[in-house]
Amino acid sequence: MYDILLSFFIYGFLGWCAEVAYAALQEKRFVNRGFLNGPICPIYGIGVTAVISVLEVCAENLFVLYLVSALLVTALEWATGFLLEKIFHHKWWDYSDQPLNIQGYICVPFSLMWGAACVLIVKVIHPVLYKASLLIPVWLGSIFLAGMSVILAIDIYVTVTGILKFNRRLTNMEEVAEELHRLSDQLGENIYQNMMAGMEKREQIREKAEELKERYEEMLESQALANRRIFRAFPKMHSGKYEKQLAELKEHLKKKGRH
Repeated sequence: MYDILLSFFIYGFLGWCAEVAYAALQEKRFVNRGFLNGPICPIYGIGVTAVISVLEVCAENLFVLYLVSALLVTALEWATGFLLEKIFHHKWWDYSDQPLNIQGYICVPFSLMWGAACVLIVKVIHPVLYKASLLIPVWLGSIFLAGMSVILAIDIYVTVTGILKFNRRLTNMEEVAEELHRLSDQLGENIYQNMMAGMEKREQIREKAEELKERYEEMLESQALANRRIFRAFPKMHSGKYEKQLAELKEHLKKKGRH
């Protein structure tokens, strides 16, 4: 358990570093990549730890190591993407523009890259890191892992709670937008039915519509600012349930020069 936890945190952190470096090359700026707020990507920690633990027996056969690593990590990436979308109603990454992709969760080019990366880790990186970890007293390492586990649990709680609140606010935005659309239709019908009658009612509808527009703009601004990190970390994030609202939030940040 000690070795597994240590491997999880080491490779979770190194995976986060790799994601940050990749984003920096693409966007020419620092972007805190990752589902969580802290500097760790659990999917890397779980994936690499699983590869090291499961494939130790076939480490001498490079072809088998490469093939099984690619399949194992790809399966983990698909399962993670699928579960995150089902739980939170958002697709956090999307390979739909890549060749030979499956539902946008995985694609062959990245799977081939994951396989090569795992071979490099198993054959070169992990032996060095494992020897270095032996220099750390077990009691000190245990304290470190206990502290990191508590911090990780808090980060997961804060992140999940924030996303659930985010979804509730998107639902509220959707309800306000629908009410605006309903009022617009009602106002148009009144004008069509009688150009002169019902002026007072039309004025009331206009006032309510203006109030809803102001409320929607306020929600748009607060949501965009509160979730700016998520939009930067997952630029291809989209949602089948809240796609219109997500698009408006991204466009709002872009107009304000914050995205």
